[in-house]
Amino acid sequence: MPLNPQILLDNRPVGEAMASNFKLVSSETPPLQDGQVLVRHHFLSLDPYMRGRMNEGKSYAAAQALGEVMLGGTAGEVAQSQNPKFAVGDKVVGMGGWQEYSLVNADEPGALHKVDTTHIPLSAYLGAVGMPGVTAWYGLVKIIEPKPGETMVVSAATGAVGSAFAVLAKARGCRVVGIAGGPDKCAYATTELGMDACIDYKLHADASSLSKALKQACPDGIDGYFENVGGMVLDAVLTRMNAFGRIAVCGMIAGYNGAPLPLSYPALILVSRLKVQGFIVSEHMEVWPEALKELGGLVASGKLRPRESIAQGLAAAPEAFLGLLKGKNFGKQLVQLI
Repeated sequence: MPLNPQILLDNRPVGEAMASNFKLVSSETPPLQDGQVLVRHHFLSLDPYMRGRMNEGKSYAAAQALGEVMLGGTAGEVAQSQNPKFAVGDKVVGMGGWQEYSLVNADEPGALHKVDTTHIPLSAYLGAVGMPGVTAWYGLVKIIEPKPGETMVVSAATGAVGSAFAVLAKARGCRVVGIAGGPDKCAYATTELGMDACIDYKLHADASSLSKALKQACPDGIDGYFENVGGMVLDAVLTRMNAFGRIAVCGMIAGYNGAPLPLSYPALILVSRLKVQGFIVSEHMEVWPEALKELGGLVASGKLRPRESIAQGLAAAPEAFLGLLKGKNFGKQLVQLI
């Protein structure tokens, strides 16, 4: 059995997460038991939600245990199998964590899924055709419920979730405006993802300035907003929401280091009769088949061309993750292991 390099959560962050919170070790891979599969990971998924799990406080998911392999999505292939449902060489996705191999009890429901890489790259199953894509689909279709001609806004617009949201919304006849950091990301948003406009938040020092830019980009106001950021961005968007607008709250990355995120004008939720709903996509597994079918078709047809930032090697995962939290990634952040 192969030696298995792993990254553990060694200690919890105090404020900002640091590379010293993680520890690289190697362990022996135990022999397979009946029903188990050994997966060789090709890609690890790095996602903002992982930062919340590093804390010990109350959250929507259990805290990451200290001294254990960091949790996270993986895509790879079956290296060894003692399960008749999986053959050596099968391409699979699961939650193998930050390590080169995972030993999976493949009979457990949802533990491991075969994927077809004929028309869809393996890495896409961790992004546009995986959890981030379904997150965008659920927020748009089930919470915002867009109508043709409405204006949709999405923050973190060029990330794995934001890019899928934009293409899904355009397919439903909406005007789509992104908020992203930097001219390169905004150019990608309009030229590759088909957004009608993209606002560079780095050009705006406060919510008032950003609100003015939103007014120009959204002359008819905002009907639906997909929230990934919080803070100043949410304050600015709230001032431009139309009556009976809908906000799907997916993430609040501006507050992941523990700082409070007060709202400047919470009364606008009442004045504009807004629907504001947070959601966790893993609580809505019933929609995944429908969502993945549409997302897979968009990627296979080239209508959705997701951008990826790829760090090389397991040891690069902590710094790549910390960069993700600061917006240094361009598109879906992955770590390539093979």
